[in-house]
Amino acid sequence: MDDPERVEQLIVHAQALRTTDLFVQVYRGGRAWYDAKLADATPYREIVAKTGVDTLGQLITRAHAVGIRVHAWVNVLSLSRNPKALLLSELGPDVVQRDRKGRSLLSYPDFEVPAPDAPWYRMGTPGLYLDPAAPGLAERLVATFAELVRRYPRLDGLHLDYIRHPDVLPMVPGSRFGVGLDFGYGEPSRLRFQRETGLPAPRPGHIVNANRWDEWRRQKVTELVAAIRAGVDGVRPGLYLSAAVFSDADRAYLTLSQDWRRWLEEGIVDFAIPMAYTIDDRRLRYLLEAYAGDPQRDRIWAGLGVWLFARTPERALAQLALVADKAVAGEVLFSYDAIVESPALLAALEARSE
Repeated sequence: MDDPERVEQLIVHAQALRTTDLFVQVYRGGRAWYDAKLADATPYREIVAKTGVDTLGQLITRAHAVGIRVHAWVNVLSLSRNPKALLLSELGPDVVQRDRKGRSLLSYPDFEVPAPDAPWYRMGTPGLYLDPAAPGLAERLVATFAELVRRYPRLDGLHLDYIRHPDVLPMVPGSRFGVGLDFGYGEPSRLRFQRETGLPAPRPGHIVNANRWDEWRRQKVTELVAAIRAGVDGVRPGLYLSAAVFSDADRAYLTLSQDWRRWLEEGIVDFAIPMAYTIDDRRLRYLLEAYAGDPQRDRIWAGLGVWLFARTPERALAQLALVADKAVAGEVLFSYDAIVESPALLAALEARSE
């Protein structure tokens, strides 16, 4: 998105790979690579000042000319490593996630778990994450993405990424065991939980009301997805809404407050892309078998981490064969940059598509 001159090359490669859909990241770290008023559009303005081109608009035009759909990919609850995000200056630091000890991610050194927990835990993807239960946040995000859809009426879809709680290693199965490191413990969120349920939020090291707390935190993520759906439908009925989700639905449910199977069952999203990024083909097969056996399998597109096989493209082809064998709805390759930076991988994928 930083270089409009790459658009034509992208279209050529997409056609060679028989691509049907492009997922183009336009909102990351609270910053917009599109014409926006409700997000920090500094990247967009810099590109336009330099080239005179609205890259997203140009890409939509070129993709549609060859029958390819374009989805705007947005990182919903991640601010990446941007503590100066416009959203924070407007809503305040309480919208940033706090862990079960009450520590804000804003205080994490270099966005990693602080002492004394540092030897035992690690952030899966370090950065700043927003608390979907924080007052005012959902409304702000809904307005931001509705503006995007309104300004680009030819978009085919909106793709939600980082629509979850932060991931921590090792994995923590919710709060009910009273151990580990999880998130959502900001004081405004705790007070909201008590107001909505009549129960106090669990205290550190205690498990009273833990199951209800975990259910409530999941519900707040689901409510945000549903609110984005309603906001998008109010602007562009029929626009595809999709989500990048953790590959293991059980882990997503317990650890990340991401109940993506429910989103499919209730029609909140049109399709989900589980990020089945692994070098372990047996694990991939297990995941694909679970997707293929799901009642919503016709709306599950398997996401493959082909960047893992830049030096061994035959491995990428083997995984694609597994996807074809399990007959899920589609395959999504992550990422384009990795493909074009590896001539051997690009050649192998193009040969497969002939």
